[in-house]
Amino acid sequence: MSIESLMSDSTTGDAPLKGMYADWFLDYASYVILERAVPHINDGLKPVQRRILHSLKEKDDGRFNKVANIIGHTMQYHPHGDASIGDALVNMGQKGFVVDTQGNWGNILTGDNAAAARYIETRLSKFANEVIFNPKTTQWAASYDGRNKEPVTLPVKFPLLLVHGAEGIAVGLACKILPHNFNELIDASIAILRKEPFELFPDFPQGAIADVTEYNDGLRGGRIQVRAKIERHKARHLIIREVPYGVTAGSLTDSILKANDQGKVKVSKIEDCTAEFVEIHVHLPTGVDTEQAIQALYAFTDCQVSISPNACVIEDQQPKFLGVSEILRRNTKQTRELLKQELEIRLHELGEKWHFSSLEKIFIEKRIYRRIEECETWQAVIDEIWIGLKPYLGLLQREVTDDDIVRLTEIKIKRISKFDSFKADELLRGLEEQIAETKRHLKQLTKYTIKWFEGLKERYGKHHPRRTELTTFDRVDAKEVVIANDTLYVNAKEGFAGWGMKRDEPVCKCSRMDDIIAFAKDGTMRVSKIADKVFIGKDNLLVNIFRKDEPKVYNMIYVDGRGGRVMSKRFQVSGVTRDKLYDLTKGTPGTRVLWLSEHDNEEESKIVVRIHLKPALRLRNVQIDFNFADLAVKGRGALGNMVTKHLVDRVSRIPKAEQDEIVGKSAK
Repeated sequence: MSIESLMSDSTTGDAPLKGMYADWFLDYASYVILERAVPHINDGLKPVQRRILHSLKEKDDGRFNKVANIIGHTMQYHPHGDASIGDALVNMGQKGFVVDTQGNWGNILTGDNAAAARYIETRLSKFANEVIFNPKTTQWAASYDGRNKEPVTLPVKFPLLLVHGAEGIAVGLACKILPHNFNELIDASIAILRKEPFELFPDFPQGAIADVTEYNDGLRGGRIQVRAKIERHKARHLIIREVPYGVTAGSLTDSILKANDQGKVKVSKIEDCTAEFVEIHVHLPTGVDTEQAIQALYAFTDCQVSISPNACVIEDQQPKFLGVSEILRRNTKQTRELLKQELEIRLHELGEKWHFSSLEKIFIEKRIYRRIEECETWQAVIDEIWIGLKPYLGLLQREVTDDDIVRLTEIKIKRISKFDSFKADELLRGLEEQIAETKRHLKQLTKYTIKWFEGLKERYGKHHPRRTELTTFDRVDAKEVVIANDTLYVNAKEGFAGWGMKRDEPVCKCSRMDDIIAFAKDGTMRVSKIADKVFIGKDNLLVNIFRKDEPKVYNMIYVDGRGGRVMSKRFQVSGVTRDKLYDLTKGTPGTRVLWLSEHDNEEESKIVVRIHLKPALRLRNVQIDFNFADLAVKGRGALGNMVTKHLVDRVSRIPKAEQDEIVGKSAK
């Protein structure tokens, strides 16, 4: 069967496979988004994380478990292999909130990997047991093979997503939620409950310094800048103490060495002594300014990184883009609702316990159990108990059911013989106090939730101080801090220039971020990115470094074509496209530049030159003193002003003393 027959229906002309491919792609995209890459807003967990925590809870006995055992146990819920489970568990262990760890779990500062799963151990943390699990408020679903039940989402009573952060790439969708500080999240949750304003900014376990001015509540389009913490230890000796989020000491060291090789920073030696804390020693060579070196490290290495957040979560089986403030509001509302459910469940359980304890007290104290001693049938036993309880039913808070009667028959003789009426009354009074307290909490639910958050902060907050320093800092201009420690060389004959052509003519000092500007004798100009060797065209009159933000002033005199008029112009070069050939003249064939000079500013460009004319019949004056100050500074596209129609032999610079005299006479 041909491909064409598979792709189309011979009778209808439809393309069933094309439609199937579209459906398959949508199914796959939805699967990756919902089941792998994006966390759920309810518990802040991806499916693999949720299944790991569920497995840890099932095996939790207070002791450590081998990670390999947890991975195997989780595979009955997560059908995607042991690697994804192991990686997710190590990632959670390194964050230090929901699981306790034992053994070598790697190092986020050095980038070292964790030991093999058979060598490391884990268990649920006390914090996780307190805020994540409650089977009575959990919604359950069948596992992938139908043999077990797993939680749809866990009843998490804390903004776990925002304290952990999350990152994932799906089909056409990405998620990047940055971690936030534990205590600040609790304070913000309390502010939400009190209807007070609040702000949330990231806090990274690596520490460092962050500018969160453009955070944009963690939504798309936002951006934060994170810098390493660099201290001046001695002259020409820097120590890096903290690294940006997502950067390791090893990758930072590599980026510094790469920038040094590229000539963007100058380092004589670098030592990475990172272990428990980051400690990278950067030694600078003699003559390098320390402050400029620090700015260069920020500009050209991973000492400064830009992070673009993209807060995306799953809600109602759909991905939604929500700011971190809105995520926290919904998490806080959910925490309040879960606490309400727990209180209602507790109130029901206390009521049931009070009901049966009261029923049991009546059953024993009133000796109703004596009435069933002579009964010969089960029904007779039930009837006698009902008859005995009838005078006391009004003392109870709910109706007595047949199940209650059956439970009374299950009371053992030993318990009846040791029954203590005083202890029974004490138990009932204690239950009544707990019932009253629970009802009071339900009535003042917001106040109760605030107190619950405050207790959480008191128990665990001291272990989670803010690590990242928030500040603002100006953008580092790379061209201002790059070290100009190379030399620009030019081979005018071959038309090449660059820093690697050390056998050719040196022009000036340069950096490897500069551009080269070259003016040719025919009145054309081009700007090229500097390299070790780059073609700039032949027959150049002037080759130099070009910096767009430091425009220079150029004086030019040219002949417009063969035997044409002599034109003059004073101009600046601003916006250009690299390697594009620009014509600074009218473009007439045979055009020739007679004079070209470069000046740092407009004042310096006010020079006087002498134009020597070719002798001709009836030509009395064979030289013209031309003052460039008479021309306005224009753009490179200006064609210029006419100087003379006569043929010009050459143009020369007038000595300074004579120039001042000419300018003085002109002023008079």
